[in-house]
Amino acid sequence: QLRLLGQETLLDNLLIALLCNGHVLLEGYPGTAKTRAVKLLGQCLGATMGRIQFTPDLLPADVTGAEVFHHEGEQPSLSFQPGPIFNNLILADEINRAPAKVQSALLEAMQERQVTVAGQSYPLAEVFLVLATQNPIEQEGTYPLPEAQMDRFLLKTQLDYPDDEAELDIIRLVRQEERQEPLNEPLLSQTQIMEARAEVGDIRVPEALERYMVALVMASRRPERYPDSPLPAWLNLGASPRASIALDKAARAMAWLDGRDVVLPEDVQAVFPNVIAHRIYLSYQAQAEAVDAIAVAEEILRQVALP
Repeated sequence: QLRLLGQETLLDNLLIALLCNGHVLLEGYPGTAKTRAVKLLGQCLGATMGRIQFTPDLLPADVTGAEVFHHEGEQPSLSFQPGPIFNNLILADEINRAPAKVQSALLEAMQERQVTVAGQSYPLAEVFLVLATQNPIEQEGTYPLPEAQMDRFLLKTQLDYPDDEAELDIIRLVRQEERQEPLNEPLLSQTQIMEARAEVGDIRVPEALERYMVALVMASRRPERYPDSPLPAWLNLGASPRASIALDKAARAMAWLDGRDVVLPEDVQAVFPNVIAHRIYLSYQAQAEAVDAIAVAEEILRQVALP
């Protein structure tokens, strides 16, 4: 039912993030189904959706909400008016166009699952997923995301335009949808999502694979352990321990989606590039050689021996 033609990777990562109670950072060109993905996912879950268009003049209250003054009779009062962050699925469009204070407000919501306004904390929904987007081609007037906030995203996905056949299928799909009734009944309840998360937590990870995941992350921090590879010349700073935690969660979610109760090496390898790419910092040499973070992640997979 989640018809994202040509963007299967985005669909996989959204489902993994939903199962892991995480968030997704998306870098893609305009028109690559980012908004559609969140809308369709919300329809299938019976979940609410909020969209925040980030701009340089945005204020934290535009995201979190604010206290509003009311004057009823002789007793004036303040009441909290929730912002768009109080939804299940949030599309944070062009997040890097927001100034630091707005990014900090979103950071608290993502990490603490609450917002604080005028000293009062307000909890967010149990099913809460942020899909934040960045435009890879226009950087004028942007505020680069700080390392701390990048690290809060479970996964980063890079989207490209669909190929010829997928583009043709997209035209036909939209034409077909125009003649159909929209989806009214959710296919999956939020209670079922919570049950699925519990099942993901029960997925077994063999000790050999635990050590393999640690070795992959450590390769980004200690590239000198692989002197015969280009990693020492490409890496300036490796991933934090959050990368190991995210890798473990995402690999278990991948195994669950494949109907297994144990993680296999291919699960770890499938999610590793999207877990690690936004957590490592490349050297000038790597940038000069036009090597991106995904290529570095793939090189790490080649260098670290399988258990």
